[in-house]
Amino acid sequence: MSTNTVSIKILDKEYQVACPPEEQAALTQAGQFLDQKMRGIRTSGKVIGLERIAVMAALNISYEMLQAKQNATPTEEETQVAERIGDKIEQTLQRCRQLDIS
Repeated sequence: MSTNTVSIKILDKEYQVACPPEEQAALTQAGQFLDQKMRGIRTSGKVIGLERIAVMAALNISYEMLQAKQNATPTEEETQVAERIGDKIEQTLQRCRQLDIS
């Protein structure tokens, strides 16, 4: 598997990252997202120091990711609706199979 070196700029500092060619666009986008988060934290003036800004950005991004993941979990009602739809599909398929046999 080949890798290319991608240049990512975060808070005006450049980082060289090895990455498969098919993932370069996603890596660049992730770097830009991280840069925006870190700039926002630095601009707030409440956190000083590159390492602390990076940790706060990582915590914020992790929190947002976990919230999105939690919100993506279907509710009990959605699960029941999906099960009813699945049952109806199965019943329809059974009827179609019976028609094919007849």
